[in-house]
Amino acid sequence: MSNDLPTANAMGGAPRLDVHNSDVPAVCRACEARHRGVCGALTPQELTRLSRQTVKQTVESDGALVSAGENVRHYSNILSGVVKLTRLMADGRQQIVGLQFAPDFVGRPFRPTSDVTAEAASEVKLCSFPREVMDEMIARSPDLERRLYQQALDELDEAREWIFALGRKTAAEKVASFLLMIAENVDPEAKDRHQPIRFEIPLKRADIADFLGLTIETVSRQITRLRKAGVIVVENNRMVTVPDLGRLRARCEVDGE
Repeated sequence: MSNDLPTANAMGGAPRLDVHNSDVPAVCRACEARHRGVCGALTPQELTRLSRQTVKQTVESDGALVSAGENVRHYSNILSGVVKLTRLMADGRQQIVGLQFAPDFVGRPFRPTSDVTAEAASEVKLCSFPREVMDEMIARSPDLERRLYQQALDELDEAREWIFALGRKTAAEKVASFLLMIAENVDPEAKDRHQPIRFEIPLKRADIADFLGLTIETVSRQITRLRKAGVIVVENNRMVTVPDLGRLRARCEVDGE
């Protein structure tokens, strides 16, 4: 994409100014979330207004972003890292119900509280802004409202995919599907998916087992089988390289046992 030409709005609207155009706030010009996230629906003037109250922050692994039941005061765009969404039962049992990656939107518009807890599964960099400012922009901007609606539909599709995975896929296919999800989402700026992809698994084995409905031993065994088959390379237990994304994708649909 040329840096000298305006780019089209992803939602099919009027062309947007280039990231280096002076009408776009400096804090937003090199932000990947501005193009692929909800901010891509905002005009330069709306970005300028939002940027005046934007705070960039880094949350260390296991740090809380949003707690279930508390009043939501801020929304955030994920700039990098992985966010874990969990639900807590009355007896203290916890269930991982989803993962979010850059440039996903953290928050639940149109509701004062969150019914899930959002935690940093890895080091997470965020761009955060006051809820009331974004709520007002949503009310004024059909493009922004449409972008949030599209994200909600995408999350619904992902939830349905995981219902299918948990209900019908074998243990081998579940673990491969989990690793594929990380590989495809961990680096939003990756341009060439044909090159090896390297990432650190953001969840501990116990969390992966919880997420997939498996035992820790089964998760470890299936990762070992993928490693021995050459589908992945594992270093220091959590650092994974995927030499060929197609081979990993094939393991998501055919039981490797």
